[in-house]
Amino acid sequence: MNISHLLDKSMQDHDHLCPRQILGVRIGMAGMKAFGFDEPSTKKQLLVITETDGCFVDGVIAATGCTVGHRTLRVEDYGKVAATFVDTKSGRAIRIVPRLDVRERAATFAPSEPRRYFAQMQAYQSIPDEEMFTVTPVTLNIPVKAIISRAGVRVNCDLCGEEIMNKREISYGGLTLCRACAGNSYYSANSQPISVCGFPLFNSHSS
Repeated sequence: MNISHLLDKSMQDHDHLCPRQILGVRIGMAGMKAFGFDEPSTKKQLLVITETDGCFVDGVIAATGCTVGHRTLRVEDYGKVAATFVDTKSGRAIRIVPRLDVRERAATFAPSEPRRYFAQMQAYQSIPDEEMFTVTPVTLNIPVKAIISRAGVRVNCDLCGEEIMNKREISYGGLTLCRACAGNSYYSANSQPISVCGFPLFNSHSS
């Protein structure tokens, strides 16, 4: 894979290139290489779980072709520049993270660039994998089949009535529940549902 082409691809949704995009591309390339892929798999054999969002993920996407839309990319936001690559056929998984001293190494690989940011930009494109990353075999705590689930499967929550896709429901006390109704929600409703009927949900002039 040509890193220059992948960096250009990563920049399509940005006005600039940054060190985290480069790290994303390099980690994506390393993950692909570890599983013997010369180019993105068209058979959804590779699943990537990233541990942060933002520019880093754009780099990973550019290198691997894995996306949220294809259900081959998931974000578990730990706030870390790291990614786990999973072979969905074998279940084998590896986690790749930059070495703790990667920023210091950048200065060594770009000695003519005194500006730290630009030294990283330059060096991250050329530091050898073995000097740039820590690669660790891992075992997923959730089976691959459960993570991928079955697309197209739909049920309705017995409490809120909303549709649940891809086997994300929870069975509890004989009920079929969505995760929110089961108490595992990222939000708390402040009122009863409001029927918008084509109008803005919130009035910008309201106090």
